[in-house]
Amino acid sequence: MDQKSCPKRYENILNSQEFRFKFCNCVGVDWKRLGCYLDIGDNYLDIIDNDNKKTADKAYSMLKTWLQKSVNPTLDELKIALKKMKRYDLIREIELTNVSEFGDALKKFYLENYEETKKTYKFVKLCIVDADEVKKDAVCFVEREQFLKKQMNYTPISFDEVFSREFLVYFISGIAGIGKTCLLRKCLLDWSNGLIWKNVEFLFYFECRRLNQYQNISNINELLNIFYPNILNDFNIYNHSMMFVIDGLDEFQYLNELINNNSQCQIPIVKVLLDIQKYKSLIAGRINAISQYENILSECNNKLTVQIMGFDENGINCYIEKNVGKETKETLKNIFKESPIAKAMASVPFYLSSMCTIIAESNHRESFFLTMSDLYASIFVYFLKKHINKNNAPVYKMLQEENNKQFVFNVCKTAYHLFIENKVTFSRREIQNIVNSFDEVENELSGFIEKIETDLGCYYQFVHLTIMEFCVSVYAYNYLTCKEIMVNEKLRNCLPMICGLLNKDENSFLKFLADIRISKPGDIFLKLYSNLMSRNSEKLSMIDILNLDEFGFRKLLYECFYESQSSITGEIKSLFDKRQWMISVCDGKTFYETSCENYFLNHLINSELKLPTLYVNKSILSDDEKNLIIKSSTIVRRVFFYCPIKFDGWKPKDKIQELSICILKYSISKKDFEECFLSWINVCEELYLDLHVGTDYISDIFEWIHRSNVKKFVMVEKGKNFINEPM
Repeated sequence: MDQKSCPKRYENILNSQEFRFKFCNCVGVDWKRLGCYLDIGDNYLDIIDNDNKKTADKAYSMLKTWLQKSVNPTLDELKIALKKMKRYDLIREIELTNVSEFGDALKKFYLENYEETKKTYKFVKLCIVDADEVKKDAVCFVEREQFLKKQMNYTPISFDEVFSREFLVYFISGIAGIGKTCLLRKCLLDWSNGLIWKNVEFLFYFECRRLNQYQNISNINELLNIFYPNILNDFNIYNHSMMFVIDGLDEFQYLNELINNNSQCQIPIVKVLLDIQKYKSLIAGRINAISQYENILSECNNKLTVQIMGFDENGINCYIEKNVGKETKETLKNIFKESPIAKAMASVPFYLSSMCTIIAESNHRESFFLTMSDLYASIFVYFLKKHINKNNAPVYKMLQEENNKQFVFNVCKTAYHLFIENKVTFSRREIQNIVNSFDEVENELSGFIEKIETDLGCYYQFVHLTIMEFCVSVYAYNYLTCKEIMVNEKLRNCLPMICGLLNKDENSFLKFLADIRISKPGDIFLKLYSNLMSRNSEKLSMIDILNLDEFGFRKLLYECFYESQSSITGEIKSLFDKRQWMISVCDGKTFYETSCENYFLNHLINSELKLPTLYVNKSILSDDEKNLIIKSSTIVRRVFFYCPIKFDGWKPKDKIQELSICILKYSISKKDFEECFLSWINVCEELYLDLHVGTDYISDIFEWIHRSNVKKFVMVEKGKNFINEPM
């Protein structure tokens, strides 16, 4: 909330006609005694008594006389006089009126400024989240992955259900662009309309990006007087019920100090936020920040954690219907059909609005948003065109110009260094240390980096964290060697996006951002990096990833392979047999992981290589998962089933070396076993069985095996192995 737009009330409640009339009706026959305590002369009081018939009119004339004769009349003087009269009822009435007026001013401000929120929040879905579900060490790219995973299986809860229940602390988490600020503003509106938190007299809203600039604020009262000036000077705020809404916790510059809860911390604003914990509050931020902040309130049992899941399908359709034309609607429909990534990310309001705008304003392209990198690149280029393409030149011409490449370099370099230092906001001096020519290009950078002015000076931040995250990958790809990227742990989760810049698709903007290296005479730094990157970075990058030796390397490689839209070619192909590749179908995998594995498998088939292992532990399969199993069956060596699955109208035909059926947790009938597994048994050479103890058709299984081409058979029955190796 800007200070200049802060809600105002009367500088002094005594100037309010409404208050005067109400007070004078309440003071009654004591008006003359009150006049004496207010030092109004007896002659004035006698004149007032003779000139007015009604008691209320006499009281009003007395009050008016006092206000005219006093140099600076205050409520404190009036309260002192009433206290001498022992009219404590009137003192309470004054305080209640004062409170009511401020509360009304707050509500009026919220209603006037955030009315549009109601229109956009209708279809946004929430879900209640266990704090343990959110990983404490989550980072930007992992955060997006966790969102996609949760999106597959969550129980939605309505806004009304969440906020109809009273909690001391509400935690609101969500990925960048999902609508956290929008939700908070809806809360402000509903409080203003008396729909939620009816016992809260004052609801205060603060953005952490602004709190960063007031680190010397020492107490809550000082904080309120800075953000809500001229409204608290006449009463003690601590005597009334307050609630604090804190937006953008992840953007708070002193988050680590706040989380560590160190009593020795010397930063005043941190102590203020710690004091706020004593009051009812709603804290919103990205998943990682909320998870860490929850830890310091672990002993609080009266709290609720909610994650924003974005638009539901109706919300997506409604947004598209209201905001784009017929032709764009059809294009979006086709895109969502062909790109599961675009369809899933459309639930995030920021991405959906970006996609709609990009498609509506761009020339026809054959493909949009096939990969996550492509989606980010399209958004980045849209921002670029909007802010530096003054001549409306085509993108390829725009990025051929050295000054535009320099612009992209400045933006991406800034993002990279801030990302490495874990900074969201930064000072002018900090950005000058990164971009020497910042004074010259500050206005141009405004499309990506916004300037926030406060009474204490200016600070800067990226207009959206999504843009910042993509810029990190662009800089790393263009200006860091593969070795530098691979050894930097902070960039590990950026690898798929960095590899996305290897994509040579002619219909993607990625190809332009993969070559933004600039060369200026005498710039030794840039020449050095240009030389380092002049070698064949595609093969080197993919080979380096293939050589990763850590847990989860397969998943990372599949994502990098998919984002780069690479092929299994000579040098890469020669390394594949060194890895134990596995395709897995199990619960908890996102559509994105399945898409990546499908892409990898297609290229594995085309390269005529074998798939070492197929792992299946999921009974109810999506079409994509069924397709994954069918394709895998044509080139796989070993298949492991940990649950029964059925395929209508399809049977495996290609021979497999080894089949393991480990379903000891499932008691299934002879018919179900036959439908699920007999076709697989008929194409395997070695068979391993571990069945439920209640299985009563073992003899039938032996008969099936006898008729098959199985050369080796091992079965575990009641803890004992039965081995049959026919010659």
